[in-house]
Amino acid sequence: MAHTEKKHHITPYSTYIIVWLALVIFTSITVTVAGISLGTYTLLVALFIAAIKSALVINIFMHIKFDESIFKVFLILSGTTLFVIFLLTFFDFLYR
Repeated sequence: MAHTEKKHHITPYSTYIIVWLALVIFTSITVTVAGISLGTYTLLVALFIAAIKSALVINIFMHIKFDESIFKVFLILSGTTLFVIFLLTFFDFLYR
């Protein structure tokens, strides 16, 4: 039997601090955008910022960036399922 060693990735504390500061900045931008009237683009901007924040959390704090590919597949599958549920809910609301 071949012994396979698992590589451990150690993320430096500076990366965690930079990501945390980015999350705080993006949160303040979200609060600012909520107070500004951008019309129909307010929701799109807020969702775009939320997507960036979730990508940072998933990749850095949850270590998906350094995990095996199967975890990435399940993450994409669950995100796609959530998107389909939102899409179906939107069309149900739109055509009532």
